[in-house]
Amino acid sequence: MFFVLSAVSAVIMAVIEICFFCRKRNFGSCLKIVVKNILAVMLCSLAVQKHVMHYKHFIDTDAYGTMNFVKFFIMSLAVGLALQFIFALINRFITFEEADKPKKKGALAVKIVSVIVFFLGLAAYYGTVWGKGSFGDVTGDQLIINLMSPTTGTERGVYIEAFEGPVFHTFLFTVLFAIFDFSKFKLVYHGLKQNKKIFGDLAKRLICLVIAIAMLIGGVHYGWTEFQLRQVFNAYFIDSELLDEVYVAPEDTKITFPEQKRNLIHIYLESLENSYLSKDLGGYMDENLMPELTELTQQEGIVFSDTDNFFGGPMKGTGTQWSIASMVNQTTGLPMKAPGINNDYGSPGNFLPGAYTLNDLLTDNGYVQTVMFGADARFGGLRYYYETHGDVLVYDYQYAIENGIIPSDYRVWWGFEDDKLYELAKEEITRLYETGKPFNFTMETADTHKPGGYIGPNTPTPYENSYANAIAYSTAQCVEFINWIKQQPFYENTTIVIIGDHVSMETDFFDFYNFSDDYLRTQYNCILNPAPSVENPSKSVTNNRVWCNWDMYPTILAAMGCTVEGERLGVGTNLFSGKDTIFEEYGVDFTNAEFEKVSDLYNEKILAGYTELEEEQRKENHAKWYEMNTPDE
Repeated sequence: MFFVLSAVSAVIMAVIEICFFCRKRNFGSCLKIVVKNILAVMLCSLAVQKHVMHYKHFIDTDAYGTMNFVKFFIMSLAVGLALQFIFALINRFITFEEADKPKKKGALAVKIVSVIVFFLGLAAYYGTVWGKGSFGDVTGDQLIINLMSPTTGTERGVYIEAFEGPVFHTFLFTVLFAIFDFSKFKLVYHGLKQNKKIFGDLAKRLICLVIAIAMLIGGVHYGWTEFQLRQVFNAYFIDSELLDEVYVAPEDTKITFPEQKRNLIHIYLESLENSYLSKDLGGYMDENLMPELTELTQQEGIVFSDTDNFFGGPMKGTGTQWSIASMVNQTTGLPMKAPGINNDYGSPGNFLPGAYTLNDLLTDNGYVQTVMFGADARFGGLRYYYETHGDVLVYDYQYAIENGIIPSDYRVWWGFEDDKLYELAKEEITRLYETGKPFNFTMETADTHKPGGYIGPNTPTPYENSYANAIAYSTAQCVEFINWIKQQPFYENTTIVIIGDHVSMETDFFDFYNFSDDYLRTQYNCILNPAPSVENPSKSVTNNRVWCNWDMYPTILAAMGCTVEGERLGVGTNLFSGKDTIFEEYGVDFTNAEFEKVSDLYNEKILAGYTELEEEQRKENHAKWYEMNTPDE
């Protein structure tokens, strides 16, 4: 069938050549033209079919349907026309000549507009391709927040990928388009009787403008679809009252700490998800990539699972699936939403100033606190968040350099690697303990960040995939760190929370192992050594739960032995209570759709902060709250 279709295309091309590009129309000449076209068009079409369209066969056609043949025939016609054009140029039936000077003054403006529009369309297209390939299912809210947040401290590999990918391709094709657009030529057909201009500057301008507009529409549509930019529209123009209605203000909620306050160690493991487990444990791998952590979790941990299996995790929620968002979720009980007008995440003292966070609460209850990163905490506004809320020491790459902890020229991966992070974490936890006060130590690893993870000199490499090796070593490091904690005098009174900050964005890893789109990827989570009040929860509390990162705020407090009146803070629910989460009560899709819309409470109070009068009232209310929650001496 492919031979027949290419032969039909060849005959059509032969007729065109005979009519327009044949000076001697005798039988011999016409036969020669037909044979030449059949050979050239057929062979070139079949070559394109095999190497460009990637059809496996052109002789055995039983596996192909009608659309395959239609596509082939259209392609064959295009190949034939291209060959005819080349033939006409070689034999000077068509020539390139210098174009006449445009008569209309607006010609130059049209060319400039075409190039700009084409550039924007390409940027939208290649930016989307790169974003999806680099970060996976990036949503509109994440896109907007990241564009408005500080990028200081970003690992250089991210910049290299961006430049070699979307930036390079966008400028390359824009330059080629501009050269064509601004070139001065016309195509002249030298017919048998007279010469005729068939393509001039006006036609070229119109074609370039149409191509540019099509590129812009296509690029924006692709970005709108893949990045779910509907969410951006909803975040600024569509109102919802759901968040406002279900929100419980932590500063107005009775929270009672145990008589002996428990320490908290909160470990965010970069991109750690349950898919790295073996299939028999609910993961996707043939071989478990984190055996040490699996054993520890099964023997001693409490896991909140979305399935009947022991391992499972939270559902994806609006404003949850990147590092700073996850930390905001778990310490405010809120999604991290696209900022409203005049709100900014990336400036000191202005990061969710109206939120009352876990760090605020612990500071008010006499805790000493440190948050530690191997990266520069200015990235994404992390430093601003922790400095805005509570008395928290931000111990990051810059802090380590400024205090002589590492050499000023030391730079590994995002700052300093996890091997060093765990060493310094042990020293800092010991310092916190020696203050004699209850402490909260938070840390985030980085070696399993994209691109490819960090493979250091101590990293074993038993797997073919680099990222798999980074995962295996990172989880083994975490277990070694936990074992150290167990040997310390403070362990008995310390609750440990371990959680993947979000599902991984390392798309190459999932392509390498051929992950199915139907497999639900969830964050790893585990609570170790909780307060006696929540030990040994029933399976009805821990399994088949539909929950989200923001539920960790009251859940962590419960794991520390605190009681939370009403079992809710922000929009989060204490999972130990067995009470329905917002997702369980309203459904995941409905909740996410509503949370992505405009919330007056979020924009006017949480994001913007409070007026002086409102702040005074908040302080008065909090004084009453503190008195109510402080046990008598």
